[in-house]
Amino acid sequence: MRYLFDDCVLDLDRREFFRAAEAIAVAPKVFDLLAYLAENRGRVVSRDDLIGAVWDGRIVSESTLASHINAVRKAVGDNGQQQRVIRTIARKGFRFVAELVVEGSMDAGASADPVQAIEEGGTAPRLPTQPSIAVLPFVNLSGDPEQDYLADGVVEDIIAALSQYRWLFVVARNSSFTYKNRTVDVKQVGRELGVRYVLEGSWRKAGKRVRITGQLVDAASGAHHWAGRFEGVLEDIFVLQDEVTESVVGAIAPQLERVEMERAKHKPTESLDAYDYYLRGMARLHHGSRETIDQALMLFRKAIEIDPDFSSAYAMAAWCHCWRKVNGWMEDRPGETQEGIRLARRAVELNRGDAVALTRSGHALGHLAGELEGGIALLDRALVLNPNLAAAWFLGAFLRIWHGETGAAIEYLAHAMRLSPLDPELYRMQAGMALANLFQGHFEAASSWAQKAFRELPSFLLAVAILAASHALAGRLTEARRALEQLRRLDSRLRLGSVADWLPIQRAEHLAVLVDGLRRAGLPE
Repeated sequence: MRYLFDDCVLDLDRREFFRAAEAIAVAPKVFDLLAYLAENRGRVVSRDDLIGAVWDGRIVSESTLASHINAVRKAVGDNGQQQRVIRTIARKGFRFVAELVVEGSMDAGASADPVQAIEEGGTAPRLPTQPSIAVLPFVNLSGDPEQDYLADGVVEDIIAALSQYRWLFVVARNSSFTYKNRTVDVKQVGRELGVRYVLEGSWRKAGKRVRITGQLVDAASGAHHWAGRFEGVLEDIFVLQDEVTESVVGAIAPQLERVEMERAKHKPTESLDAYDYYLRGMARLHHGSRETIDQALMLFRKAIEIDPDFSSAYAMAAWCHCWRKVNGWMEDRPGETQEGIRLARRAVELNRGDAVALTRSGHALGHLAGELEGGIALLDRALVLNPNLAAAWFLGAFLRIWHGETGAAIEYLAHAMRLSPLDPELYRMQAGMALANLFQGHFEAASSWAQKAFRELPSFLLAVAILAASHALAGRLTEARRALEQLRRLDSRLRLGSVADWLPIQRAEHLAVLVDGLRRAGLPE
């Protein structure tokens, strides 16, 4: 059940409150107070009613009640002068006066057409617990109705591609296409389809060129989260459709993740479920520091406690152990390595159809257990399940680098960066490019890419090591020694003799390149 009023959304089931598409943290009693006033909007609610319902009849001072009413007004963007939402009725109590729309679950016998169901008096479908999106038919602006099938083909491909993200609820084509050739408001679409986001766009053809625009809109508030434009030549329509689909999905999937992470960060902790803990963990994981990775690991474990079958949470927890090993943060390397391997194997056991779980667990098994071929196979399966998952491309590239396939790895990394050019994990892709170029003997390119990764995350041990080695091999010893000083600050235990235990490099000549570069930079034996 959700209440929509003004620019606010009050989700009773998930105990979430949003204003202008932003999650607003409110105290539990403030949430209960607002919910009670909204539920009883048809009458004046007395102070005794509020105290009985919200405080279970306990003794509450006038100042406490007044402060909570003020907190409600502040949360909804109201105040004592305007009284747009909560009106004080002198000597009587309070009344909820804003226009309210109630969303609930669709009746079992309701029409399969959501628009028809609403028109016939049925209630709107409930918002799914995971992020949800509807992709509307693109508007054909070419003036030629015969071009509709081309625009529809792009939309159908986008729906199919988004459906490969298991964390995302995507409305089926038949439902979203009921809005074809209709002028609708995205808020209405959100209510009728029960989705949080709407992707809409247009198609314009001029001669042999096609321009496609798209925008991602928050269905509750109408706020825009993303907009993009794509152009191509209409010579091979299927190639064009693939390019547009890849570009759109590669842009909006990370954006949706970022928006959902922000939502989870602002939720009160008493309302969190397994997925919210998972989102909070993902937000911290992207920062990559020792402190945030420790926090992410704790949050993923909380998600597992709530949902013992949450495969992605196991995989992400395993990957946290992998990242700790890469950065030299493990205190009990044998024990933590085995725990990471256990978590990764459990993720695969739970769900071989989860591309995210296969991606992170496959990479963790390759790095922690040295199972490079098995890890590559898991990542290849992840790409079959979801070819638009940037993480599967760049983590698959790392396993190929360790395996000695540097040429293929560079292609994978380039594809990942093209898919998600603003990805929060871009520094990992840059470090992968640096490492592959180092092993190929392209020391200038290696140092350039390593410098980019270092600027993004100065605590990234591998990037700093590549920077030191590539500078040294290029003859820039002053820069190499400066990078080595940073390397020693990050991990004073690292020695030339421990590089082989640190990184699962399979080809002896590649290991020799890195060791030689670090030796020239000044790393002791």
